[in-house]
Amino acid sequence: MKSIGFLFAPFFRFVGKGSDNLRGKKNKSVRLWTKEKAALYVRVSTRYQIDKDSLPFQRKKLKEYCNFMGIDNFQIFEDDGYSAKNTDRPHFQDMMNRVRMGEFSHIIVWKVDRISRNLLDFAAMYEELKNHRVTFISMNEQFDTSTAIGEAMLKIILIFAELERNMTSERVTGIMLDRAENGLWNGARMPVGFRWNDETKYPEPDPEEVKVVQFIFDEYERTRSALQVTRYLNNNNVKTKRGGSWSSKLVHDIIRNPFYIGTYRYNMRESGRGALKPESEWIIKENNHPAIINKEQFDRCNKIMDENAESRDVSNIRKTYHVHIFSGKLVCALCGSNMIASKDRVRENGFRPSYYNCSKRAKMLSCENKKVISDLYIGPFIFNYVANLARVQKDFKKQKIDSLENLESALLKGEEFQGASLTKESLQKTFVSLSHNIGKGAYMPDLGSQEGGDDYSIMERRSILEKEREKCENAISRLTELYLYDPEALTKEEFSKKKKELTKKAHDIRERLAEIENTGNGSDLADLSFIKKASAFLVAQRIVSKKHIDYIQMCLDLDNEILKDFIDQVVDQIVALDGRVQKIRFVNGLEHEFTYPAPAELPKCRVCGCTIGKTVSCRTWTITYKGKKYRRVQVGDPGDPYERKKVSKCAACGVNFGRFHHADCEKEICPICGGQLITCEHGPNKGNKRRG
Repeated sequence: MKSIGFLFAPFFRFVGKGSDNLRGKKNKSVRLWTKEKAALYVRVSTRYQIDKDSLPFQRKKLKEYCNFMGIDNFQIFEDDGYSAKNTDRPHFQDMMNRVRMGEFSHIIVWKVDRISRNLLDFAAMYEELKNHRVTFISMNEQFDTSTAIGEAMLKIILIFAELERNMTSERVTGIMLDRAENGLWNGARMPVGFRWNDETKYPEPDPEEVKVVQFIFDEYERTRSALQVTRYLNNNNVKTKRGGSWSSKLVHDIIRNPFYIGTYRYNMRESGRGALKPESEWIIKENNHPAIINKEQFDRCNKIMDENAESRDVSNIRKTYHVHIFSGKLVCALCGSNMIASKDRVRENGFRPSYYNCSKRAKMLSCENKKVISDLYIGPFIFNYVANLARVQKDFKKQKIDSLENLESALLKGEEFQGASLTKESLQKTFVSLSHNIGKGAYMPDLGSQEGGDDYSIMERRSILEKEREKCENAISRLTELYLYDPEALTKEEFSKKKKELTKKAHDIRERLAEIENTGNGSDLADLSFIKKASAFLVAQRIVSKKHIDYIQMCLDLDNEILKDFIDQVVDQIVALDGRVQKIRFVNGLEHEFTYPAPAELPKCRVCGCTIGKTVSCRTWTITYKGKKYRRVQVGDPGDPYERKKVSKCAACGVNFGRFHHADCEKEICPICGGQLITCEHGPNKGNKRRG
């Protein structure tokens, strides 16, 4: 069986033979050719030229030239139908990649403009060829860059080649602007709702797609939401013009496009999807073609979109940068989409978790994975599972794990895994791998014996201690500000005690840093690759040194970036369903799949139908007595059993603090008489005791 590699290998490779393995080399090595081999490059920019046998002609001439030069080893690279305005051509890029690998000694072309008519692009390429000692030869212009005169001629020819291209571009642009002024189509992606007419050479309404466009405008005017329109179209299997799924951006573009009211716009942007040009340069032809949307409705929809844009200013949100520890790792088990991350509210201890939900469902598409998955669950689960896996590997023989049952028990040790089981296949693969790789090297190295790793461990300790020292100093500063500006928050005794503790901790850290400075020569900590290794080492040290990982405390002690670096180097993918981890795939290819018992059916509220025990408030806010409605008492309201009590939810019906109890909750009081609602005369049972 193919052995499964070492789980923590990416950041625990203690070579200890100097510092080359910790720092990247500043000067990247250049590979040079060792034997003569020519790359023959041919290109034509249009299919018309291909039909005129331009490519065969170029190939024939270049082969003859190779024979004349005495170069028997050559390879031909062809790009047919690509312009020379840039070097973004597949076979040209392939040729250059192989030049960088030191495969070719010569590049030979029929004419220099076969490579590029852009002086900057060619100059960059030519500089790279010189670095690799590759000779550039153009047959038609009769020059060879291995000579000084040949190199000078090349630069002169390139200037005129670029001039020719720019003049051609100006002529074409002028013609297209003139066509647009006359209301003629200059080519673009066909708008939804239209099709091409070969006779008129202009788009015409497509009867079937017109219905879709009309529906989009009608539905947007009704819902005032592009997302709601998108959801309806996708859930009802309405396809886009290209047969794909709808997006709110596409709906937005349709609402904003005046082509639907007969207006033709041209020259709005720089080439492609570039920046908007000044309005004075736009060409706008109103009533240029038949409209398929009423102008009044078009204006109403655009007014709604303007109002939405004003009320939903997200400029500040976009500037905010958050690090989500498991971002890029979570995948929806139902649809395979990535799960997107958001920040939850800050908890009392200062911890602010992230939560993740299916990106497809977030876009209001048809995915049934309804539950979000929070850091409060996945963090303890993943970190403690990795810790258990590391300990199992480290002490596989000592723990006498001689069966799949013992292995499962060791891997799922901890309250985080209550109710979870591992599939038999996952256990078998892990057991076999551990059996064949007992000891150091199967998943995690022996951290107690870092052979030759003294310099590396010194750098790690210094980096870690510097971070801890900075945190202590910041904590002292914040504590002092809190005491000075809010004396009621802390008593003098509490302030003195906490400050003394933090000061002592900072002093101890400074002493340990001084010891490191005296014993080590001080290393360059600016190397990003080292910082990541040291960060991952810090997390790994916590994992092997503690029986249980307190995830929240670890997040408060360490930066999210450190924890994310660790996860990125250990975990490849986490599959989630219904708020629980279904599968973990590690970077070494190892996969562990989890199963759970079916959840017990929770009771439903007989009034609103919601599930009792899920913190969801009752949807019915009033009771009726003798034709008059009375507002029900919420959890924590005056008179409620939880008034002025620090509780998060009702113990009887599970509703969160500040929300309405569910019907028949024994804790709910009557808003009329103040008695127990389920037994008083005003309640649903009219004075009868609730039947058990």
